[in-house]
Amino acid sequence: MEYLAKKPYLVIFILTLVFIFIFDFFLSVDHILFRTSISSFIAVILSPRKKKLITETGEKTQITWVFLKKPIILD
Repeated sequence: MEYLAKKPYLVIFILTLVFIFIFDFFLSVDHILFRTSISSFIAVILSPRKKKLITETGEKTQITWVFLKKPIILD
Protein backbone atom coordinates (compact mmCIF):
# COMPACT_ATOMS: atom_id res chain seq x y z
CA MET A 1 0.00 0.00 0.00
CA GLU A 2 2.85 2.38 0.73
CA TYR A 3 4.22 1.91 -2.81
CA LEU A 4 0.84 2.77 -4.33
CA ALA A 5 0.39 5.73 -2.01
CA LYS A 6 3.70 7.19 -3.23
CA LYS A 7 2.57 7.03 -6.88
CA PRO A 8 -0.85 8.72 -7.13
CA TYR A 9 -0.79 8.86 -10.94
CA LEU A 10 -0.59 5.06 -11.06
CA VAL A 11 -3.50 4.75 -8.63
CA ILE A 12 -5.61 7.17 -10.69
CA PHE A 13 -4.86 5.23 -13.88
CA ILE A 14 -5.71 1.83 -12.36
CA LEU A 15 -8.88 3.09 -10.68
CA THR A 16 -10.02 4.77 -13.90
CA LEU A 17 -9.62 1.53 -15.83
CA VAL A 18 -11.49 -0.42 -13.15
CA PHE A 19 -14.40 2.04 -13.11
CA ILE A 20 -14.56 2.10 -16.93
CA PHE A 21 -14.78 -1.69 -16.88
CA ILE A 22 -17.56 -1.56 -14.26
CA PHE A 23 -19.54 1.07 -16.18
CA ASP A 24 -19.10 -0.79 -19.46
CA PHE A 25 -19.88 -4.38 -18.51
CA PHE A 26 -22.07 -4.20 -15.43
CA LEU A 27 -23.99 -0.96 -15.92
CA SER A 28 -23.96 -0.97 -19.77
CA VAL A 29 -23.15 2.72 -20.21
CA ASP A 30 -22.64 3.14 -23.98
CA HIS A 31 -21.45 6.74 -24.25
CA ILE A 32 -17.64 6.63 -23.98
CA LEU A 33 -17.19 10.28 -22.97
CA PHE A 34 -19.68 9.99 -20.12
CA ARG A 35 -18.18 6.67 -18.96
CA THR A 36 -14.60 7.99 -19.00
CA SER A 37 -15.33 11.31 -17.34
CA ILE A 38 -17.33 9.81 -14.48
CA SER A 39 -14.67 7.11 -13.98
CA SER A 40 -11.86 9.68 -13.91
CA PHE A 41 -13.73 11.87 -11.44
CA ILE A 42 -14.30 8.97 -9.02
CA ALA A 43 -10.66 7.85 -9.38
CA VAL A 44 -9.33 11.33 -8.55
CA ILE A 45 -11.52 11.53 -5.45
CA LEU A 46 -10.26 8.13 -4.21
CA SER A 47 -6.57 8.77 -4.98
CA PRO A 48 -3.96 9.54 -2.28
CA ARG A 49 -3.39 13.15 -1.16
CA LYS A 50 0.05 14.63 -0.47
CA LYS A 51 0.64 17.36 2.08
CA LYS A 52 3.93 19.05 3.05
CA LEU A 53 4.54 19.29 6.80
CA ILE A 54 7.21 21.41 8.45
CA THR A 55 8.55 19.78 11.62
CA GLU A 56 11.50 20.48 13.90
CA THR A 57 13.60 17.95 11.99
CA GLY A 58 12.77 19.39 8.57
CA GLU A 59 10.17 19.20 5.87
CA LYS A 60 8.24 15.93 5.52
CA THR A 61 5.52 14.71 3.20
CA GLN A 62 2.33 13.25 4.62
CA ILE A 63 0.23 10.99 2.41
CA THR A 64 -3.40 10.38 3.36
CA TRP A 65 -5.64 7.94 1.60
CA VAL A 66 -9.25 6.82 1.94
CA PHE A 67 -8.17 3.17 2.21
CA LEU A 68 -5.62 3.65 5.03
CA LYS A 69 -6.39 4.46 8.66
CA LYS A 70 -3.05 6.11 9.45
CA PRO A 71 -1.25 8.62 7.25
CA ILE A 72 2.12 7.69 5.73
CA ILE A 73 4.93 10.13 6.55
CA LEU A 74 7.93 10.30 4.20
CA ASP A 75 11.24 12.08 4.84
